[in-house]
Amino acid sequence: VQLQAFGGGLVQTGGSLNLSCAASGSFIAIHRMAWYRRAPGKGRELVAVIDSAGVTTYGDSVKGRFTISRDNAKGTVYLEMTTLKPEDTGIYYCNANLRSASWNSYWGQGTQVTVSS
Repeated sequence: VQLQAFGGGLVQTGGSLNLSCAASGSFIAIHRMAWYRRAPGKGRELVAVIDSAGVTTYGDSVKGRFTISRDNAKGTVYLEMTTLKPEDTGIYYCNANLRSASWNSYWGQGTQVTVSS
């Protein structure tokens, strides 16, 4: 099982970017899917979470600006980012709990988001 993230890049303050992360390989079910980020010189921060019922939770710093969604048929989680700020700069990682033989947590490879001031 593998998670692969897409999207990211360079954008100006106030701009928008969309990220996606697709699960591939042999798995039976996906439960929790999430996005985390790591800003330069800082620890990992939870950005947003969506569970299998579609219930979402957001980090305080992104509430009202970011939207997480998922497509269960495609095994994909999305992150729509709007009104971006320089402090949103960092490497964004997707994470998902998937069941193959058992439940395990998987991480994508990370994608760089840079917001210029």
